[in-house]
Amino acid sequence: MKDSYIKTRIQNVLNISKIVTIHYYEFDRNFAFHGESHDFWEMVYVDKGTVEIKRDDESITLNQGEIVFHCPNEFHSIKALDSSPNFFVISFVCNSPMMEYFKKYQTTLNKNFRAFISSILKESESIYNIPKNHPNLKKLKRKEDAPFGGEQLIKTYLEQLLILLVRDITQKGKIDLFPSKESMENHLVLEIKKYIEENAENTIRIPDICKTFGYSKSYLSKLFRSQCGETLAGYTMQIKIKRAKQLIREGNLNFTQISTRLNFDNPRYFSCVFKRITGMSPSEFKHSLHYKN
Repeated sequence: MKDSYIKTRIQNVLNISKIVTIHYYEFDRNFAFHGESHDFWEMVYVDKGTVEIKRDDESITLNQGEIVFHCPNEFHSIKALDSSPNFFVISFVCNSPMMEYFKKYQTTLNKNFRAFISSILKESESIYNIPKNHPNLKKLKRKEDAPFGGEQLIKTYLEQLLILLVRDITQKGKIDLFPSKESMENHLVLEIKKYIEENAENTIRIPDICKTFGYSKSYLSKLFRSQCGETLAGYTMQIKIKRAKQLIREGNLNFTQISTRLNFDNPRYFSCVFKRITGMSPSEFKHSLHYKN
């Protein structure tokens, strides 16, 4: 008789889907970067000296051993402050609700946490060709002889650091701020909706959504249906047709061009989906726009 083993699903509370850039800078006291904003997270750790960081409408000082995060679309700049600073920067994509903790977050890393920074940096230098002191680097270039599994090690080191930082936050008398399961799920559904809306003109596959957010298909499908009353696929089609209606109103494309732009298999399928969702064909919808009483 076989033993009945129970497979325990891993709760993936924080998932980094992409690394964008990694830098280690050694600048003189005249250094100043005038700023940027981007649609991904950025973490800055000062290894030596002091820097001044401006983010949106505030200015902060970051000393040796301190770390700060910039959330997506937050404008930020950095300059040396009475020192010749060394600092580490890594930018990454993470849609997990736990990242809410790191908005406007600044702290001094303890010695154990700093080990993760060292591990990320060491692994990065063995995998990528990273130019020295190059603030405008936009893409990481992988070395031909990069060691096996390096990218995944960087991902796991960073995820471990972030999880431990969240633990540290919640254990310092802020346990009441820990989001409930319900609020986490609400945030996740909102992020998925945002993702679908932003990719309405692309091919959107359910496995791609699951990979982006780091959850299984069964979990996301059940969660989305329970909160929205429809399937992920159904909502995706709703958004595509909503975009199609906008394109029809603009009047710059014919139906075949709209079908192609929204990545439907063919114009006939586009027309069928449009009628099923709106109750009228694309032609009928276009005609209704010109109705006069």
